[in-house]
Amino acid sequence: MNAQSNNPADVELEITNVAHGGVFVSRLDGRVIFVADAIPGERVRARITESSKKSFWRAETVEVLDASPHRQSHVWASSSVDVDPADRAGGAEFGHIELSHQRELKRQVLTDSLQRFAGVGSDVQVEAVPGDDERDGLAWRTRVSLHVDEEGFVGPYAARSHRVIRVGDLPLATDEVASAAPLDQQFRGAESVDVIAPSSTQSARIVVREPVKKGTSPANRREQTIIERVGDRDFFLDEGGFWQVHRSAAELLTSVVQSTIDEALFDPRAANLDLYGGVGLLAAAVGDKFGSTTRITSVESSARATDHAAENLSDWVGAQSITARVDAYLRGLVAQSSAAERARLAAGTVVLDPPRSGAGKEVVASLAELRPAQLVYVACDPVALSRDIGLFAAEGYQLTALRAFDLFPHTHHIESIALLTR
Repeated sequence: MNAQSNNPADVELEITNVAHGGVFVSRLDGRVIFVADAIPGERVRARITESSKKSFWRAETVEVLDASPHRQSHVWASSSVDVDPADRAGGAEFGHIELSHQRELKRQVLTDSLQRFAGVGSDVQVEAVPGDDERDGLAWRTRVSLHVDEEGFVGPYAARSHRVIRVGDLPLATDEVASAAPLDQQFRGAESVDVIAPSSTQSARIVVREPVKKGTSPANRREQTIIERVGDRDFFLDEGGFWQVHRSAAELLTSVVQSTIDEALFDPRAANLDLYGGVGLLAAAVGDKFGSTTRITSVESSARATDHAAENLSDWVGAQSITARVDAYLRGLVAQSSAAERARLAAGTVVLDPPRSGAGKEVVASLAELRPAQLVYVACDPVALSRDIGLFAAEGYQLTALRAFDLFPHTHHIESIALLTR
């Protein structure tokens, strides 16, 4: 297992544990080295790729000297350790690790983050999505964004770079996306090429994106509307709008959010909130569980997504969608709500699905001021989730339930759903 091991700058390293971000920890002369493409317990030869920081360096594995029993042939040959690090395709950084051990490593990252940033011990397990083990964790991506090189050919970026790598296959993509991906075609002048397979159709769409003209905003691009089906419900959204990437994610998150809500604390007449609501997936989950008269307000900064949410939530007489930044919206509630409105907010349930950076101090502080009865927090980053749980704990909210799912097999990402109550 060797990409190129005769470089005099290469070093031998013992890999001790996993770190957040899909890299692994070693030490060299007392300095922390974050190493890619390794597994804890291995001895590897690695190439130092970043040495400018005082606190840590980065390295790429070029040869495995003592392999972990959990190492496997990479599921994507384009990302294998046999390929020179500069030419490895990014996007499958755990593909060299047996699937069950990937989940164990993700569990360690999540539990370590909870302990470090929130002071919370947890025995949470990272659960497989039904059907993924039978597919060896492959064929789950319903959306792939391919970058375009100077000659117009498409591909993913190399790991930790903006260099386009030409590849012959996309093993994490669904069959519809993989077969439609124009990997051997040229798109001169294009910025990117997206391949999308909506669940409501049997074929994939190819969306060629041109560079944004100077003085214009990407938000002004004209987008076609697509339909995603979750159970027997349709959701309208722009073809470039946010939607869960895993083919089963939307249905799974709908079910888990519904089961996570503490029914004893839920009041359908309260001022319930769906923050960072997108096109209304999780607001609909709440409405479907508690009935058509459920009051819920979905807040989203994208006007196009909010327009779609209004249509997607039209079955619920008490549902509305608002275009606003979540932090600004909550500031307004704190500053302007009457006593009666404050009482309805305090009886409410808040579902929030923030971006990878998390909700953050200001949003947490505003929610703590409004004192909702419970918060259901959907997170795609364990460190951001843990930091926010720590912030909520300082405001009197405790973590009372937590589940985690491997919605991104062969990558380091996980999805977590937490319940916080006061």
